Amino acid sequence: KALRAGFYWPTMQADAKEHVKKCDKCQLHGDMHLAPPNELKTLSSPWPFSWWGMDLLGPFPTAAGQNKYLIVAVDYFTKWIEAEPLASITTFNVLRFFKRNILARFGIPQVVVTDNGTQFTDKKMREFMARIGTTQHFTSVEHPQTNGQAEAANRVILRGLKRRLDEAKGKWTEELHSVLWSYRTTPHSTTGETPFRLTYRTEAVIPVETGASSFRTEIPLEGGDNQDMLREELDLLEELREGAALREATLKQKIAKRHDKRVIKREFDVGTLVLRRNQKDSREGKLAANWEGPYRVQAKTENSAYYLEDLYGKEVPRPWNAEKLKQYYS
Repeated sequence: KALRAGFYWPTMQADAKEHVKKCDKCQLHGDMHLAPPNELKTLSSPWPFSWWGMDLLGPFPTAAGQNKYLIVAVDYFTKWIEAEPLASITTFNVLRFFKRNILARFGIPQVVVTDNGTQFTDKKMREFMARIGTTQHFTSVEHPQTNGQAEAANRVILRGLKRRLDEAKGKWTEELHSVLWSYRTTPHSTTGETPFRLTYRTEAVIPVETGASSFRTEIPLEGGDNQDMLREELDLLEELREGAALREATLKQKIAKRHDKRVIKREFDVGTLVLRRNQKDSREGKLAANWEGPYRVQAKTENSAYYLEDLYGKEVPRPWNAEKLKQYYS
């Protein structure tokens, strides 16, 4: 308009671009980022039952015992899943599950990865983990990919329950163990082995083996033969686990390579003003702004997540991943 009105100055185009870039409404309603801001960092466990991911699912339709939630844990190495229905998601119930289903069965883990739910960040939980020497890793808000193993376990359980229940949704607790059994005895796509075999060094005896002739169910073995079989299985165990770890690492490298081709780097220094992906009010529907803020970057974590504060210095709870942020121009 200024140009058509006869006005011109040497930096006119650059000034117009800068003016548009600083438009507050334009920034709040700007497009979402599609490209990831950072290279993919994959998590791998050095040995079985060293790294666990934990998560909570629900609410589900109320089942027997007033259960309507599910706590899920998955071992990063063997992909073994533990899951248990809960009537309420409290720190007490989470700790009880951890002690009974992980500590008492698989030993003390090196690392446990969870989201920032209060059940996991509670003081009692932190103190217990510190006492046994287990490190807690927390994912950033609205970025479940950081705990991808637990998210994958959740999908497996939900898909299995949906297929079995039809209209009887309140019986999901009765079908849970069938879903877990099916998963544990099926070869995993990343390791090429069943979680059962990587955990117990042998495959589970499945119904088809009892209905047809099978080496393990039909041939009676003498004591000496049993000892020989045991030694062979033990000799193969390390080779089996090394092969599974190698296959998983190779697959993760391929996935990371595809992911990293799409990366457009986004990093923010402390003090930078940013907008945060808006948690839209359903009443505003599609007319709601895509972004909210501005906020100021207070600190940066090692995994490219940021602690924020508003312009008055009030801290925003929990860290936010760079994927949910963009720079604000003022």
